[in-house]
Amino acid sequence: MSDPTLRLATPDDAAAVRRIYAPYVEETPITFETSPPTVAACRERIEGTLSDYPWLVCELDGDVVGYASAGPIREYDAFEWAVESSVYVAESAQGRGLGSALYAALLALLERQGYVVVYAVVTLPNPASTALHESFGFAHEGTFAGMGYKNGAWHDVGWWSLVLDERPVDPEPPRSLTDLRSRAAWNDALASLVPGDG
Repeated sequence: MSDPTLRLATPDDAAAVRRIYAPYVEETPITFETSPPTVAACRERIEGTLSDYPWLVCELDGDVVGYASAGPIREYDAFEWAVESSVYVAESAQGRGLGSALYAALLALLERQGYVVVYAVVTLPNPASTALHESFGFAHEGTFAGMGYKNGAWHDVGWWSLVLDERPVDPEPPRSLTDLRSRAAWNDALASLVPGDG
């Protein structure tokens, strides 16, 4: 078995992303989507993300087995420095540290772009996700009781946050992902965050 590798997603990864994500939609309340998105919809999500935010995939033996992405919390300009993150790993590839590797790379790129705070929204209970986020230093901000109904039950939703940098008095807008990719920092970031087999 080869070592896993990280790379930036492309729209051609849409089918693999759907394959990973669909079981979470169909079988769990981890996501509140109730119908898996189509491959075309996944392609649109990737294309709509990559100009400003990272979307990373992890490959193992030539197959995409996990991904991590970030996107805006809200569309208002005042939220420009805050992002929401997510990570999903195929069941067959879990237990190898791939989710942690993807998250480490995602957070490093967001920090280099100049984002200030990352939020994670977690359907509860989800001890694996809670442990992952807290291992990176995310702090629990609060829980909304019975926020969503899925699979015959009401589910609480917890919010966690990670501050990437001090909040400046007069912040510069975050750099777009397109801009970051044109800088040496991009190669440095990915080269230093290749996941291990752990």
